[in-house]
Amino acid sequence: MAPEGSCIRDDPHVKAMMAGSTLRKVKSRSWKKQRHFRLLEDGLTIWYKSRWAGRGHSTFSISDLEAVREGHQSEVLLSIAEEFPADLCFTLVFHGRQRNLDLVAESPEEAQAWIHGVRKLIHKTQTMDEKEKLDQWVWDWFQKADKNKDGKMNFKEVRKLLKMMNVDMDEEHALYLFTMADKSESGALEIEQFVQFYKMLTQRDEVWTVFQDYSGDGEKLMLEELENFLRMEQQEEERSGRHALELIARYEPSESAKKQGAMSLDGFQMYLCSQEGSVFKPERCRLYQDMSRPLSHYFISSSHNTYLLEDQLRGQSSLEAYIQALKGSCRCVEVDCWDGSDGEPIVYHGHTLTSKILFRDVVSTLKEYAFKVSDFPLILSLENHCGVEQQAIVARHLRQILAGTLLTTLLDGAVPQQLPSPQELRGKILLKAKKIGGPEGGGRDETLTDEVSDEDELANGDAESMSTEESLNANAKNSKSKLSRELSDLVVYCKSIHFHGFEHARLHAKCHEMSSFSESKAKRLAKEAGSRFVQYNTKHLSRIYPGGLRTDSSNYNPQEMWNVGCQIVALNFQTAGLEMDLNDGLFRQNGCCGYVLKPDFMRDGNTQFSPDKPEGRRGHKPLRLSIQVISGQQLPKVNQKEASIVDPLVRVEIYGVPRDQNKEETSHINNNGFNPVWNETLNFVIHTPELALVRFVVEDYDKATRNDFIGQFTLPFLCIQAGYRHIHLLSRDGTPIPPSSLFVNISISERT
Repeated sequence: MAPEGSCIRDDPHVKAMMAGSTLRKVKSRSWKKQRHFRLLEDGLTIWYKSRWAGRGHSTFSISDLEAVREGHQSEVLLSIAEEFPADLCFTLVFHGRQRNLDLVAESPEEAQAWIHGVRKLIHKTQTMDEKEKLDQWVWDWFQKADKNKDGKMNFKEVRKLLKMMNVDMDEEHALYLFTMADKSESGALEIEQFVQFYKMLTQRDEVWTVFQDYSGDGEKLMLEELENFLRMEQQEEERSGRHALELIARYEPSESAKKQGAMSLDGFQMYLCSQEGSVFKPERCRLYQDMSRPLSHYFISSSHNTYLLEDQLRGQSSLEAYIQALKGSCRCVEVDCWDGSDGEPIVYHGHTLTSKILFRDVVSTLKEYAFKVSDFPLILSLENHCGVEQQAIVARHLRQILAGTLLTTLLDGAVPQQLPSPQELRGKILLKAKKIGGPEGGGRDETLTDEVSDEDELANGDAESMSTEESLNANAKNSKSKLSRELSDLVVYCKSIHFHGFEHARLHAKCHEMSSFSESKAKRLAKEAGSRFVQYNTKHLSRIYPGGLRTDSSNYNPQEMWNVGCQIVALNFQTAGLEMDLNDGLFRQNGCCGYVLKPDFMRDGNTQFSPDKPEGRRGHKPLRLSIQVISGQQLPKVNQKEASIVDPLVRVEIYGVPRDQNKEETSHINNNGFNPVWNETLNFVIHTPELALVRFVVEDYDKATRNDFIGQFTLPFLCIQAGYRHIHLLSRDGTPIPPSSLFVNISISERT
């Protein structure tokens, strides 16, 4: 028995993939090597090896792939375009931060077979229902465990499988389950029997207990019983009746139960494990916020040094870095532009060994990918280090390549009293840079002494955030620098100015003028004048960037900046970790459009809100958050050695205003990553729920060294669904690791 949907293997393109092909794997103009690729029998795994590499080979799963690009759609394939025509080339694009795979086929027909075959398989994995996903997962384990490929699994293979699945089970109990499943008494399990073995192995007593609490006969939940569960436990008072019928139709595998309007234990477990049973409110996944308010009223997902894939001293500059950021809902990208030796402006991290790319190629990439994930405005933050002549070329490329998408005039011709809204700016790219004069444009080439770049804040007393090299560079450039009119005229609503203090801004600054702050300066201002910073950000955009000493492309905690209403909190998107988890968590809501509406008390120009004194806010109502961490399911291995089993613990971390910062953790469970059970309750008080983020982290406990990361999931507090919920864990780089999850029971109440 193969998983449902295996009929896709009859597709001619998929058949060609299974037969295998010799493809060139290309890493650079000089590195092009032949590898034999084929799709394995499971229809989900691509295997490849060198003819000369002996037994060594590599594999990856179709579920790791996001898309296939056809032709010369990568820097690497563009660099060999003269050698290999476009109809032989294609790129496999992976989820997360994994590097793409550039391939060249031996014939156009072979390229087409792989392009269409992979696309069909990606579509299949993305459209599987919960049962199909589970069937596929069980089939995968059977394939892995069946070492001799005889379609059967003896007890020795089962024992090895349990280690692979992260469970250290008593041998006597494992043999008992094996014998129960071996109906034919042959001493080996075929796939159907293995499914029974798997069901016994994954029987979840904690779900069964919840089911029993609401089931009258212990066998099924009748419609009224399911409605009671949804109302009492899941707090779905308003829609429980209609919703109960929908859940039965969607998740109940038994046709007879469906006809009775009932849900079996299998259907109940499938619902709880689905996205509807997840911790994230489904209605908040969609675009649900008012998008007609001024830009300054939104948090905006923002990237720093967007062109870099790695560190800031020797890292690679790449167009792919822009594509990755834009795919991740980023709505503000940065371009560091320098004079090129051949008259064409270049992009790289100045005065370092980072590689260089052409400015015009960056702009072409933005044109293609700017609005594929979100059609709300994209802000292009230009760090202009070019002389006047190449500034004119920068301006020409922006005008010609971006054409109608680049906003070059005021929306209604009138000088604004407040910034336009994301709704009004849909499909537009806004240039953030220095400008001569006001938003209506005009003026000749002019000499500026004000702010040459964000990093030149150094010259104005922010030296602690800068490296020595940047310090020398900035001081050298603090002499007068010219700005060309052509480039100046392209700046409309995002004019970069130096920040002269909150009082000066209140009296003189216009809404279309914005300032950039290093992380250290922003932290200092937040500490010294939190409520004034919040007030300032109701009208003006603020961009925060990492300090110059972060040459490894590490990140600062963005929460401190969001707490005072800063909108453009720029992070190094290429660097995984807590800070990007928080950014991903905040922007996971509202249709992943890259814009999140700030709370109402951060949008009122007369606000007195201070993150250090949340209790001073009108309508302040602290909430109590109680999280019962019940169990974990199929946690991934940290150490890939077969005998290594994780000792998992769960930590819940709260990020928000200072009074809300908190973390609590469970004890660890020895040697069980498959189905650990904690049944421990963690309690928190949240003073400013509108700004709070909740991060669930699973770690492998180690008493001698630092715990190893297993998985995490971060979401805004206001997006949490109460009740019995599953938290579907993400890897370090933010990609799903199905079917790994946590099972929790969450209650939220007013603090009495």
